[in-house]
Amino acid sequence: MQMLMPEPQIAVERTLALIKPDVVAKEEEIEDIILRSGFLIVQKRKLQLSPEQCSNFYADQYGKMFFPNLTAYMSSGPLVAMVLARHCAISYWKELLGPSNSIKARKTHPDSLRAIYGTDDLRNALHGSHNFSSAEKEIRFMFPEVILEPIPARQGAVDYLNLYVNPTLLAGLTALCKEKPADPM
Repeated sequence: MQMLMPEPQIAVERTLALIKPDVVAKEEEIEDIILRSGFLIVQKRKLQLSPEQCSNFYADQYGKMFFPNLTAYMSSGPLVAMVLARHCAISYWKELLGPSNSIKARKTHPDSLRAIYGTDDLRNALHGSHNFSSAEKEIRFMFPEVILEPIPARQGAVDYLNLYVNPTLLAGLTALCKEKPADPM
């Protein structure tokens, strides 16, 4: 019977989300959508980046035609940085964002955040990490004090559950069975 059942997995992934300067006023509305979409906001901060910090953050875009406009736009006012977590967070966040060009997003993904809040290709309202390594790098950039611990998987998760979670559950459930309270909650 055990051979048919898959091993339990702890599959939580983190990604960086940025609410860009021109839509910071819609922060609460956007956060509500994020939470209703199954994400947990692990960390959040409001900050304003200098043009130099923006250049460093978007270093992989350096040399592209839009780079000066991008750094000017991103340093034009405060932004909100958030670490989002959930199963497959990066791909779900990218799906919720929609295409990077807001005009295209309105045609192809009308319910996406960029279609709703974005203006054009540059002012597309929100940012999301492209993959796992960029998510890690971007989270460290926006939250330098954060400790990104690897999430246990396979045997590490089983060991963690056996060492810390199961004994507590066993003790609590055993006490509950002995007491048999009328209202167990």
